[in-house]
Amino acid sequence: MRKPTHSFRGAALGVVAAAAIVAVAGTGPAQAQAPSAQAQARAGAQAAVPQRTPAHLVPRELPPHPSSDWYASDVTEGLPETPPFCAEKTFPSAGATHRTFWTEYDTGATQIVVRTGTVEAARKLAAAAEKKIRNCAADWESRFPEGTASWRDYGALTAEDGAHVYGVHTSYPDSEPGIHLFGVGRDGRTVTVVTWGEMGGYDQAPLADFKRTTTTAVVKLYHP
Repeated sequence: MRKPTHSFRGAALGVVAAAAIVAVAGTGPAQAQAPSAQAQARAGAQAAVPQRTPAHLVPRELPPHPSSDWYASDVTEGLPETPPFCAEKTFPSAGATHRTFWTEYDTGATQIVVRTGTVEAARKLAAAAEKKIRNCAADWESRFPEGTASWRDYGALTAEDGAHVYGVHTSYPDSEPGIHLFGVGRDGRTVTVVTWGEMGGYDQAPLADFKRTTTTAVVKLYHP
């Protein structure tokens, strides 16, 4: 039986390679790393993000961390190299941009934005993302039967054409538990998902702050 792993923070393209691979029931706080030459080379090869790309979150708009500042990659075309937990194989790379965020410890976040061709396509994409998150705990338990997982529906938010927040908790024997928050929202034909994660339980999740973060992310999707 393999031990489950995933990344709370994808490689931070364009700024710092802060890839902190944390077990779903992780192995301990991860410190931010210095940028690698390989990461810098990848960053230099990234295509320029079009000026009309919907605005993304900035570090100060993330839930405050008690012991660290937030850091962020550049806004980058396509999907993250390491897909966010519970959102794997959900979003198309065409029309997508993303930004990853990390702290000096194990807490990380990701925002993916997808500009679809039509409003109907955006509705279907947002619905598919929410379904994937709602099924995440059960899917995780089926892959790792020695562990346990649960999810919570934290309800809808009033933001543009709608947003919804969820939480997922995972635990694996002899490892630290993981808590994750997800915000999915839409404005017209543009969809975003914001993910946040760290080691811990539901009580440690900054729910009120994350709801504000999700609302901000959806409002910022509008671009005249």
